[in-house]
Amino acid sequence: MSPDKRQTLKSLGALSLLALAAVSVGCGSEPNDGMVTIYSGREEEYIAPLMERYEKETGVEVEIKYGDTAELAATIVEEGENTPAEVFWAQDAGALGAVDDAGLFEALSSETLSRVPTRFRASDGNWVGTSGRARVVGYDSRELEESDLPESILGFTDPEWKGRIGWAPTNGSFQAFVTALRLVEGEETARRWLEGIVANEPQSFDDNEAIRDAIAAEEIDIGFLNHYYVAKAQAEDPNYPVSSYFPVDGDAGALINVAGAGELVGGDEEAAAFISFLLSDESQRYFGRELKEYALVPGIESEPELVPLSSIEQPDLDLSDLKDLNGTLDLLRETGAL
Repeated sequence: MSPDKRQTLKSLGALSLLALAAVSVGCGSEPNDGMVTIYSGREEEYIAPLMERYEKETGVEVEIKYGDTAELAATIVEEGENTPAEVFWAQDAGALGAVDDAGLFEALSSETLSRVPTRFRASDGNWVGTSGRARVVGYDSRELEESDLPESILGFTDPEWKGRIGWAPTNGSFQAFVTALRLVEGEETARRWLEGIVANEPQSFDDNEAIRDAIAAEEIDIGFLNHYYVAKAQAEDPNYPVSSYFPVDGDAGALINVAGAGELVGGDEEAAAFISFLLSDESQRYFGRELKEYALVPGIESEPELVPLSSIEQPDLDLSDLKDLNGTLDLLRETGAL
């Protein structure tokens, strides 16, 4: 799966209880005659089966515009209250925060928000996480063990890692991690980390999958990527030679970001119902089973390939604060990462 990529970032400037219950179980309701228009940063290849099921079970037609998450967020901000979209389904919390900052989300119902723990939804209740994505350090398990790796992501600036690292500085998930690093450790520490990694002459890749494959091909020893790339490979081959390491003690290197959704201004009950559908037990199991992402609704067990979400020592931050991607891009350019 190729995650949202961006070379540049443009400036980002009710549901009734009956409808909620019907959509949450995904069956037993009378078909609606409506339509819901979605701007999706999630790729069609991976969510198409879910969309087909939604249309079949509800009778609501789904019209989707696919694209890069950041570019779709910029489009929504430019369109303002005239946007034809009713739902924005984004790859990361930063883009959701940018749209929220522009005042273009409706408040979600308490029933919808209560499906997901507080840390995985907007503090103002205007968007909600639909699945979790953990940042990890992928490593060559033929050559390394966890004990060989530094406890913190900050430790990879040590010269012993020179020429052994892979990263994807143009990738949106990496940029969201750097934004988190700025928040958790401060601007100067984030700057020094980027400068240190650059000094260690990392190999740059376009996306997370390429990093994983380079580790497997013994071109690099470690790489910074999202957990599900390794989990998918391990599900297909238990002897796959790449493993995932989660930095400890709330380190930014173990950031749990989210894909998430919000109802845009002017959205109707179909928009709210669609977001509720994404939080249904069956949809949450789909994200885990098919995509190897983390279900965010409590009670949905993690897939065997995944480290349980509850055991990851996540950094303590509000995901809504990941919205300053422009500041991160400036820092990446200033340090030579881009």
